[in-house]
Amino acid sequence: MAGLINLARAEVPNSLLLDTGDFLQGTPLGDLFAENNPQGGPTHPSITTMNLLGYDGGTVGNHEFNYGLSFLTAVTAGAGFPIVLANAATRLGDTPDQDETLFPPYVILDRQVRDALGQVRQIKIGLIGFAPPQIAIWDRHHLENRLFMRGITEAARAYVPKMRAEGADLIIALNHSGFGASQDVSNQENASIPLAAIDGIDVVLCGHQHRRFPDPAFQELPNVDPTNGTIHGKPAVMAGFWGSDLGMIDLALAQDASKRWYLRRHRSALRPISMQTATSPDVPQALQRDHNQTLTHIRRSVAQTRQPLHTYFTFVGFDPASRLVAMAKRDRAVALLGPQDLPILAAASPFRAGGHPGPDNYTMVAAGPVSLRNLADLYPFPNALSILKVTGAQIKDWLERAAGKFNQLHPGKQDQMLLNRDFPSYHSGFILGVDFTLDLSQPSRFALDGCLLHPDTHRIRDLRHADRPIAPTDMFLIATNSFRAGGGGAFAGTGPGIQVPIPTEDLRTILTDWVRKQQVLDPRPTLNWNFAAMPDTSALLRTSPRAQDFVQDVPLPLERVGTGPRGFARYRLNL
Repeated sequence: MAGLINLARAEVPNSLLLDTGDFLQGTPLGDLFAENNPQGGPTHPSITTMNLLGYDGGTVGNHEFNYGLSFLTAVTAGAGFPIVLANAATRLGDTPDQDETLFPPYVILDRQVRDALGQVRQIKIGLIGFAPPQIAIWDRHHLENRLFMRGITEAARAYVPKMRAEGADLIIALNHSGFGASQDVSNQENASIPLAAIDGIDVVLCGHQHRRFPDPAFQELPNVDPTNGTIHGKPAVMAGFWGSDLGMIDLALAQDASKRWYLRRHRSALRPISMQTATSPDVPQALQRDHNQTLTHIRRSVAQTRQPLHTYFTFVGFDPASRLVAMAKRDRAVALLGPQDLPILAAASPFRAGGHPGPDNYTMVAAGPVSLRNLADLYPFPNALSILKVTGAQIKDWLERAAGKFNQLHPGKQDQMLLNRDFPSYHSGFILGVDFTLDLSQPSRFALDGCLLHPDTHRIRDLRHADRPIAPTDMFLIATNSFRAGGGGAFAGTGPGIQVPIPTEDLRTILTDWVRKQQVLDPRPTLNWNFAAMPDTSALLRTSPRAQDFVQDVPLPLERVGTGPRGFARYRLNL
């Protein structure tokens, strides 16, 4: 990425380098730094890198909060560039602009730029930051009574006029938020479309969704031009995921008769790191040391597995990787709670199962030694264990929500696409301890955002526990993660009111300790659920080409039928 940045800077005399968040968490390097320096310690490797690259500004994403506020404020203090966030407060005022914000809500940069004639001009560039208000829910165990979130557009409407009044000629929204509903919904998670509609904002830099924009996939969204890269006519970009792309926005500015700057034209584009041909700067010795220490740490073997652990076939009910995580959750919940009258279940979701990142985005742990790196792949996020007390009806709706990953299939029709590509894999999954049949002749009970869509529809049939039907009034305890328990994904039976009090324990530590205790892992080829029979009907599953080495382990009749778009392998499932 450094090579791409240097190349882009060489092309134009005036440029800014900006970030839209999620730069502290997401790699074993970041996790190891947080583990060794819970209060911040030396300069964070990500901050060191960003300082080296000469960032002009940035905001934080939801994953910056995963390690707690003390860690976040300590490590960002080392940033040599302003970090802004307008909708997160340590104390709420009557209006957003009266809040005591965690970071400055905005900054106005005074810049000298050289025009096409070589003359030096002055321009004031405003940067304002936003992040999903659901952060307070997702990291509740860190943030309760310490951080308060406002809606993205609510904060923007309060601060953008102030920025203009303070002389901002150009306002850029650093928005760790993606594309959701076009209408302005209160506390919207992905609010880029209504944010761009706010008068005074000139440019929107998006994030959070791990998607790329401009991209034809956004063709159907109102007020979005995925060819020219605009939202409500304003230039926008979303730079992929995990450093996959450099987002580029070119702005041609001019001054009117009153010397006010305005946009004459603009262009949005993406440059993937595969285009990188320029020489990158040398890696500082401190970063090389951090890198080597991380490699040494994550290569340590903690157990053996006799069977491969992968997510290649998670969407046909065969997922030994996620099943292992669910077993660790359930065993720890049993140990914490002791003897119980209620059954203890465990929910799990695949984190790497294809989707927008592509056909290489699957968990795969080969038979043999299991390292800490493998466990980081099985569970990449620093969530805490949570336990919920739920009803049978809530269990059923939980599974109905997860089943939104699947398209409705029409009986008697061949080779229908099985999966809804817009539904995140981490909102799918299963519950260990219950069995059920999935009827895909029915539409999804819930919409993509979790709202009830078809109240009279049920895809989950024959829901059972210990070979007995589950009644709506039956009670259960379910082990899950803090993100889900706090309401992430809008699942039934979640929220602070029904959580069982337990000590705060990191799920990755729980998984590591559980695997070490097992020493040898030997998961059985078990389906997590079954499809309802649909005669003369078939569906196409897309998965990794590498899945062909493991298809014989799946207790289902799957037939390889070639390769689809973006290099995904396709398998036919006769229902």
